[in-house]
Amino acid sequence: MSSKGGIKRRTGVAGAGCVKHFPDFIERKLQACEEETFKPRRNGKPLVLGNRVPGSDSVVLQSNDYLYISKHPDIVRAQISMLENSMRELVMSAVFLHEGSDKSIFEKSIADFVGFESSVLCQSGWAANVGLLQVIASEDVPVYIDFFTHMSLWEGVKTASAIPYPFRHNDVGHMERLIKEHGPGIVLVDSLYSTTGDIAPLEDIVDVAERYGCVSVIDESHSLGTHGPKGAGLVSGLGLTNKVHFITASLAKAFAGRAGIIICSEHFAHYYPYLAFPSIFSSALLPHEIAGLQATLKVIMNGDDRRARLRENAKFLREGLDSLGYNIASQSQIVAIESGLESDTEVFRDALEERDVFGSVFLTPATPKNRSLMRFSVHSELKKEELQYVLKVCEEVRDEVNMWEWKSTKRKGR
Repeated sequence: MSSKGGIKRRTGVAGAGCVKHFPDFIERKLQACEEETFKPRRNGKPLVLGNRVPGSDSVVLQSNDYLYISKHPDIVRAQISMLENSMRELVMSAVFLHEGSDKSIFEKSIADFVGFESSVLCQSGWAANVGLLQVIASEDVPVYIDFFTHMSLWEGVKTASAIPYPFRHNDVGHMERLIKEHGPGIVLVDSLYSTTGDIAPLEDIVDVAERYGCVSVIDESHSLGTHGPKGAGLVSGLGLTNKVHFITASLAKAFAGRAGIIICSEHFAHYYPYLAFPSIFSSALLPHEIAGLQATLKVIMNGDDRRARLRENAKFLREGLDSLGYNIASQSQIVAIESGLESDTEVFRDALEERDVFGSVFLTPATPKNRSLMRFSVHSELKKEELQYVLKVCEEVRDEVNMWEWKSTKRKGR
C-alpha cells in the first residue's frame, strides 16, 4: 500500500510488528526525503551508500580509527577484565557518581595529558558540544562560528537560543570584524576540519579572541591523539593551553571509542554536570567503556611510531593526488576530493568502488550544497602499495568521471 506521496508502507499483522500509518505532517517529511535522497540515485539508496560492500582485498579509507587501535589487545583486555570483575554497575546519570569513581580518574588523566586542570566525560562528542553551548551561551551572547565548524556546535548554539555570527572559513580578519561590530562573546572553531582536512590558524584565532575578551572553544575531535606531543592535540602542540578556555572532542576518532570530552578548568567542571541537560538526563558511560578509554589513553601516549606512519601515509596520498590534478585542501590524515555536484560524486564513487577503493561520500548538510566530496580517511597501518593502488585508480578514472571539468579542478588553475 502507498501513501498519497508514493512511499511504500510496510504492512503487518496487528501485534506482530505492524507499522502504523502516519499523519500527513510526518508523511510529507518522509516523502521529501524520498524525492531528495533516494529517487535521484541510480541504486535507489542515499548517496552515502554505494553499490558494493568492501571485500577482504579492498582498500578501505572510511574509518576514523586513525591510529588503527580499536582492536589493540591492551584495550580489549581492559574492557574484558572490567566486565568480568566488576561487581555492579550504576546505570544512571553521572551526577550520582562520587569523586574517586573510574570516570573522575579518567577525566583527570586526560586533562593532565592535554595540559588542563580538569575535564568532563560525556556520552558523545555531540553531547559534549551541545551541552557545553547550552551552559555557556544564551540569547544575549554573540557566538562567532567558522562556517565549516561541526554541526554539533551549530546545534549547541541553537539549543542555547544564542545568535550565531558565521565567519568565512579560516578567515581571522572576518571573524575580528564581526567581534568589533557585535562585542565580546564565544568563538567556535574546529582545530582540524572533518570535511576538508585542513587545519585552523589557531594561534591567530586565539589571539584575536583573547584580545577582545571572548571565550574560545576548540573542537579537537580529529586532532586529539594524532597531533601534538604524544598526541595531546594541536592546542597543546601550539602552546595555547593557557589561552584556550575549552577543548571538546569526540572520542570516537583516534580514541576509537564511543564518548565525548570537555576539557576545561576545575572550576567549570565542578558545576557543569548540574547545568547541562545531556549530563543530567542521560546515563553515564559504563565502567568497561571507561576502562577501555583509560587503556586507550596509554596506547595513544605511547603511539609516536603510529603517528609518524600516519603522517607519512597522509603526506604520500595528498602529494600524489595533487600531482594528478585533484584539488586537495587537506593538511592532515583527512584527504578530501571535492567533486561538487551530487551526480558527479555518484559517478566518482561508483568508479572507485568498481576498482575496490572505498571512501566516504560527504554531502549537504555536512557540506555546502553542490560541494559534495569524497573523503579518504588515512590510518597508520596502510601499506605503501595500498596507497599506490589508490593513486593508480584515481589516475585511471580522471577522464571517466570528468574530473578535469569539476569546479574544484578549475579553481586549482590546471
